[in-house]
Amino acid sequence: MAQKFGNARWVKEGYFDNRTANVVVGQITFAALGIVDVCLAGSLTGEVEGKVIQFRNPNFLDDPYAGELLDDFAIPLLGKVSLFSFDPHPLLSPHPYFEWFSLDQQHYRIELEPSAAWVVAESEWALITEKSQRIREALISRLGPFVS
Repeated sequence: MAQKFGNARWVKEGYFDNRTANVVVGQITFAALGIVDVCLAGSLTGEVEGKVIQFRNPNFLDDPYAGELLDDFAIPLLGKVSLFSFDPHPLLSPHPYFEWFSLDQQHYRIELEPSAAWVVAESEWALITEKSQRIREALISRLGPFVS
């Protein structure tokens, strides 16, 4: 079953960093959970390959009910990239779509409004480099055979 994080309303903000080949790291701030580190095997493709994506959800709802539904949520988030795109389907209007599978094959996705995510300019990458490096060093070994 896919977890869509309460139609993204429980997702406040975050980033994904694919500057290292075959791994995506980042952080997502969730209602009730706070900041959660992310480490995913795989690379982004298309317009976001090798880039840093940042997002901020204008529809965020700091709902205490989120804690009840996310209480068994794996922290940190470890898994494998499926699809990260700003134009995920030819029959839908372009919008940010982030999808991955956890190590135990749980399906996760975040869909946002078109203006809620952007590719970070290279001139601003330094602001997240230290966080990304810390996450990568702490978590990449936990991905096991998924990382090539």
